[in-house]
Amino acid sequence: MKNIICFGEVLWDVFPEHKKIGGAPLNVAIRLQSLGNKVAIISRVGNDEDGNEIIDFIQQNKVNSMLVQEDAVLETGKVKVTLDPTGSASYDIKFPTAWDNIQLTDKAKTALQTTDAFVFGSLASRDITSRNTLYELLKLAPYKIFDVNLRKPHYSADVLNHLMCEADFIKFNDEELLEIAQNYEVNIETLEECVQFIAQKTNTKSICVTKGSKGAMLYFNNEFYNNPGYKIKVVDTVGAGDSFLASLIDQLLKDTHPQRALDFACAVGALVASREGANPKLKEQTIENLINS
Repeated sequence: MKNIICFGEVLWDVFPEHKKIGGAPLNVAIRLQSLGNKVAIISRVGNDEDGNEIIDFIQQNKVNSMLVQEDAVLETGKVKVTLDPTGSASYDIKFPTAWDNIQLTDKAKTALQTTDAFVFGSLASRDITSRNTLYELLKLAPYKIFDVNLRKPHYSADVLNHLMCEADFIKFNDEELLEIAQNYEVNIETLEECVQFIAQKTNTKSICVTKGSKGAMLYFNNEFYNNPGYKIKVVDTVGAGDSFLASLIDQLLKDTHPQRALDFACAVGALVASREGANPKLKEQTIENLINS
């Protein structure tokens, strides 16, 4: 069992017919907890019914909610989610909301001193208060995992570069990786070259790139590992990348062989995409069956 803290947005994903609790850091936290880790989340909700429901949901999923703050002014976050015919999602993210105002607390700083890993994303850095809190917490974290999550217009090249240079492990999707590489104005032809360039530029030893239905690539201890993806029928992609990252982190922190860790993570991500919502419950045997299929 590893002790892991996730930082960032908790919110409601509002679909055309319904709404569900989400936010990438929370999705990662719930999946990590379901895999047998001890997980807490640092975030902020409004003093409203939506916020109370999120706190209840976090607790029901056995994630520690003691580091989730309550804002007296800003309301709980909401995101309007639109799915295209293939199940791919696009997002309209309300600004500002409570998670833009995460405060630096002694309780959070103390919690980081006993953690094995600290997971954070780029979206929670879109406004200065939460960004400054994250920057301070990164000075204390022992092992830092950066989940790049580009949502226009909520990021800048300078902030992304700072977060990448702070990270020990970075996860991109292929489009994000290419976009960020272009910011450096270098001529790179392959994903492998792109990964090696970012690793050298930011002094990051481990990088993972997801490629949608084509699987994922992992750069770990100067070696590349690949998984071509698993054939599934996509229902919606919301949370699939979050569960992928959580599963990969879980396996690598347990010293699982990198190829096996990548295969496991790809299987979990595929299974989440084959079901509705970001946090479907998955049985270990179902995961193994897909890996062996």
